[in-house]
Amino acid sequence: MTTSLPPVISQYLTAAEQGDVNALLECFTDDAAVTDEGRTWHGHAEIRRWRENVATAYEYTLAVLGAEPGGQARGLEWHRVLTHLEGNFPGGTVDLNCTFGLRDDRITELRIF
Repeated sequence: MTTSLPPVISQYLTAAEQGDVNALLECFTDDAAVTDEGRTWHGHAEIRRWRENVATAYEYTLAVLGAEPGGQARGLEWHRVLTHLEGNFPGGTVDLNCTFGLRDDRITELRIF
């Protein structure tokens, strides 16, 4: 599973690792949705709360292990990205699958599992 990432996904991953919420939000469409830990956040205000309250609870480093295009569906261009996180969270390491749905070169859907 290896391919180059669309620029907006690279920008998102960089902003996420750096904890730059404003730069991260610029990657999303206004009507975007993020699903993480069994919950979905809609729109910029909720996505900001997710990043500030859930995703920034720990310090971590992020590495991309692989990526592949997922094709077109529901008017979105899909990409799957496998990431590896190491940090001060319980367990210390985790591999996460991230599925990005892009529209007009911005993230409209993000599913993390």
